[in-house]
Amino acid sequence: MWIEFDVAIDLLLLSGLSGDHFLMLVILRAKIHIMKLKLFRALGLLCMLFSTAIYAQQNKKIQLIDKSTQTPIVGAKVMLKKSNTGAISGTDGVVILENVNLSDSVIIRYPGYASIQAKLGDLNSVLELDQSIVSLNKVIVTGTRDAQNRSEVPLAISTLNATVIDEAKATSTEQLLNKTPGVFMADLGNEQHSMAIRQPLSYKSLFLYLEDGIPIRTTGIFNHNALLEMNMASFQKIEIVRGPSSSLYGSEAIGGAINFITVDPSVVMKARAQITADNLGLKRGEVLFSDTYNKVGVVLSGNYSFRTNGYREHSDYEKLATSLKVNYKINDKSFWSNSVTYIDYRADMTGSLDSLSFFDAQYSSLQRFTDRDVTSLRAKSSLNYYWSKQSKSTISAFFRNNSIKQNPSYRIKDDYSPWGNPDGDKNLAHSEKNDNSFNSYGLILNHKKELDWLKTKITGGLSLDYSPSSYYANYISVYKSDAGVYESYEETDSVLTNYHTDLINTAAYLQLGFSPIKNLRISGAVRFDHFIYNYDNELDSLAFSGAPDERNQFSAFTPKVGFTYTPKKNIGIYGNYSQGFVPPQVSELYRGVSVPSLEPAVFTNTELGSWINLWKDKASLDLAVYRLVGLNEIISVQQASGDYVNENAGKTLHQGIEYGLSLNPVKGVYFRLSGTNAIHEYSEYVEKGNDYSGKIMPRSPNWICNSEITYKPHFIKGFRIGAEWQHVGPYYMDADNTIKYEGFDVFNLRVGYKWKGLEAWCNVMNIADVNFATNASKSAWGQNYSPGNPRTFSVGLAYTFQEKIKGKK
Repeated sequence: MWIEFDVAIDLLLLSGLSGDHFLMLVILRAKIHIMKLKLFRALGLLCMLFSTAIYAQQNKKIQLIDKSTQTPIVGAKVMLKKSNTGAISGTDGVVILENVNLSDSVIIRYPGYASIQAKLGDLNSVLELDQSIVSLNKVIVTGTRDAQNRSEVPLAISTLNATVIDEAKATSTEQLLNKTPGVFMADLGNEQHSMAIRQPLSYKSLFLYLEDGIPIRTTGIFNHNALLEMNMASFQKIEIVRGPSSSLYGSEAIGGAINFITVDPSVVMKARAQITADNLGLKRGEVLFSDTYNKVGVVLSGNYSFRTNGYREHSDYEKLATSLKVNYKINDKSFWSNSVTYIDYRADMTGSLDSLSFFDAQYSSLQRFTDRDVTSLRAKSSLNYYWSKQSKSTISAFFRNNSIKQNPSYRIKDDYSPWGNPDGDKNLAHSEKNDNSFNSYGLILNHKKELDWLKTKITGGLSLDYSPSSYYANYISVYKSDAGVYESYEETDSVLTNYHTDLINTAAYLQLGFSPIKNLRISGAVRFDHFIYNYDNELDSLAFSGAPDERNQFSAFTPKVGFTYTPKKNIGIYGNYSQGFVPPQVSELYRGVSVPSLEPAVFTNTELGSWINLWKDKASLDLAVYRLVGLNEIISVQQASGDYVNENAGKTLHQGIEYGLSLNPVKGVYFRLSGTNAIHEYSEYVEKGNDYSGKIMPRSPNWICNSEITYKPHFIKGFRIGAEWQHVGPYYMDADNTIKYEGFDVFNLRVGYKWKGLEAWCNVMNIADVNFATNASKSAWGQNYSPGNPRTFSVGLAYTFQEKIKGKK
């Protein structure tokens, strides 16, 4: 219409009108142009307002996943920069921001990961977050049974994340755990081990091993080799709590608790297969399949390992480990997780070496028939219900079926003894074949409530564990050759041990945390445990294990109080006072005794610690100073016959400092140092008239250290090379402090390369081929050494297939 008016006016102007008419037409044309301009401006403004209104009403859905594992990240914060509001990712890693302006900037943060800052409109629907290698892992679950910020938990705790686990390419668990401060796990061959966390190297029930927060064995039936019952292919994260954790997890969590957190289902299909072999006869295959189908996520993982013709005689082993996890998101408030693990393990028990064989590097074995056969089945089902963002309940049911059958080398006792039986037969020895089995039926109820008042958090729960067990041992007669080799054995009808025990553990626990002032958090916890051992002996009082039928009960309150103070976001100080207790183990109480007489061991811990992140998370430091006092600690006392009897020691003292340092000084270079300096001594202890008070406890190095430097050049994407140093200082081999083992220094090298889905690596362990012992002791029979592996070349190849993620940025 406006064009037609313009044309008409132009024709009139050209027709030669009078001055007045001409002037009127000019004015009219000007008005028309003004009206056109206003209309166009109005239309433009209307369009802009309309489009802005539509833009502002957009909803934005983002799924956050771990770049390494492709699993959802739960609890990440997505904050709008202008309004300082946002949302937290749910169990599937999804965040939904409603009625947001896509031009707004957001900050995505999750402790332990690199943060992301961008405009909402620039973000795709799936984001991968990178784990920070240097920054301290700030979210833990072991401290409270639920995800919690590290700054709120007054604990000495270390974490091995998925990246560290993957790049280590470990063939046994100690190659992972020894990277953490204050931890030394001694490899005794074929995944058998002993442990030292705020304790000397020990075979005792002073450490608690958990899988997704559930103990892998029932309390009272501890086995120091329990970690061989784990499936390493299922590890996603490992958390190590140092010091007593009895206020939450009950007994045995004295030196520390190690929680193996298994891998969750990936958001898309992921399949991985790898093979590993070394020059010491080990062959290993590992597989993993993971996917999510709508609301159901599935992970299947497993590994099969075997060794033949190793560097030591009588050292073959074979292990099958499989795990299945199925997660189901019922709705936005309910989440159901189920898992099952099966282990089938058999290994020769090689035994230790005497001093002559060890120092001459003669890695023979005096054993020809000793072995260990383990089958383990664990199942768990957990239902999580979120009443609100501040309230969550969890009910977990679990089942265990476990059997350890042994013809153990450590039970062999010579008939001849120069001090006990000088007329004995030098070609005869005595031993046993045994079977220790148990089932477990358990239930854990846990509830967490958060309050706005003083940022209070309350966690409480109940647990029940009913574990019927049995122990059967038959005497065997062993033939010992003139060369000192235990060649063969004969079974007999003589039964040494045959008992059944119904073990019932009921417990209740409560935790409270609040912030009375800014940056200060106070926490407290208490747990009550009650144990009932219903012991039924099938043998009479004259038998080797002849204790009469009886019912033993043990109870304990274990408190814990602590604080954390964070003057700045990157600095924290904490302190705690805690207690832990350990009831006698079933075998300690009843095997080989006539009258049970052991009392529970009680430990009191005081510690002070700090953590700090520097230079924009390019450096981190973690420190802890502790003092742990033990009363009635149960120790093994050697008799003149060579046998060991369990007794309560009077008082022991363990004190030291633990430290961890991580640095990323330049791009692609990563340095880590983890260590502990400690003293472990008998404060009050008299054994058979010998006073060991003030003596250093045997097998307690004063310095343990592990350090590593890794280089990942940016110009060779996917390549890495790292060198590692393991140091164990000197320690006494006996309670009387008469002889020392000088410790060792071992260096390892790891090289790997990833290209698309392919990965190849080579680990050279003990590069210098040092002759060292992972465990050394002295007895009445002489010195005994468990040799560490000589130089080992371990090579591997893996292929990973991963479905492409839609909407991935």
